[in-house]
Amino acid sequence: MHPKGKRILITGADGFIGSHLTELLVREGARVTALVQYNSFNHWGWLEDIPCRKEVEVVSGDIRDPHFCTRLVKDQEAVLHLAALIPIPYSYLAPDSYLDTNVKGTLNLCQAALAGSVQKFLHTSTSEVYGTAQHVPIDEKHPLSAQSPYSATKIAADAIVTSFVHSFQFPATIVRPFNSYGPRQSARAVIPTIITQIASGAVNVHLGNTTTTRDFTFVQDTCLGFLAVLGLEPSVGEVYHVGSNTEVSVGDLFGLVAGLMNSPARIVEDPQRVRPGASEVLRLRCDDTKLRNATGFVPCVSLKEGLARTIAWFSEPNRLRSYKPDIYNV
Repeated sequence: MHPKGKRILITGADGFIGSHLTELLVREGARVTALVQYNSFNHWGWLEDIPCRKEVEVVSGDIRDPHFCTRLVKDQEAVLHLAALIPIPYSYLAPDSYLDTNVKGTLNLCQAALAGSVQKFLHTSTSEVYGTAQHVPIDEKHPLSAQSPYSATKIAADAIVTSFVHSFQFPATIVRPFNSYGPRQSARAVIPTIITQIASGAVNVHLGNTTTTRDFTFVQDTCLGFLAVLGLEPSVGEVYHVGSNTEVSVGDLFGLVAGLMNSPARIVEDPQRVRPGASEVLRLRCDDTKLRNATGFVPCVSLKEGLARTIAWFSEPNRLRSYKPDIYNV
């Protein structure tokens, strides 16, 4: 499906990846409906800052309500489902809320889309479903391992979508991004954590485990990966990775960021930022062969370039203050 002229719903459009994806689909000519989580302030999250805001139909609501989902999905031709509770440390404290949003919310949207006229449903997964890599690079057939309540709910949500494919010929495809980063990312992620502490003048940067490795992908590339999957025909029931096929440790990542920011800061291990031992995902590296072979898509932004662009965005004084770098946010 090419997005031009298509009625496309994006859930979680007020979030980090969702807001960037909203901008991309508007540029591609889609008629975008953007779901933001209801709040009494009528605040649209990161959509407040996008230049194409007036070209988007913004709807406030909650995917935990099945009746709302039915109304939301009606007359949409495609759904890109990104709405989810994400922070892993908070999932230790409030796992029930993750079950409601990530599993039941996904079920509600699947039922609504099945009953409606939806031609394509892209469900957003996460590399966290694999747990610590049993082999690298990680392909789509790698075993799943729930090492946190968050990842358990994402595995369950993926299974709900897959079950609808098998049971009802539901036109769904699973997109599984690895670690996206860039402007607008939340404070709970490691790259904003490093940048905002250094930008605020910290000499001691508080981090958790620095030996873990991750496959970091600039958000622009993540969104282009979604667009590539959206254009695939056929793709029903398939899972596609979006990642860079590289890995870097958190410690080395810190060195890259500190170097780009000309900072003498050093790492201090903060016990409250360390995950429980068996819950820590030690290694992730994406095998992007399947999507590359199917579409020719490869990420184009290097880690150094992406970090430089991210640093520039976060270092703007008003943004930096809003991130409260002196406070650890689970």
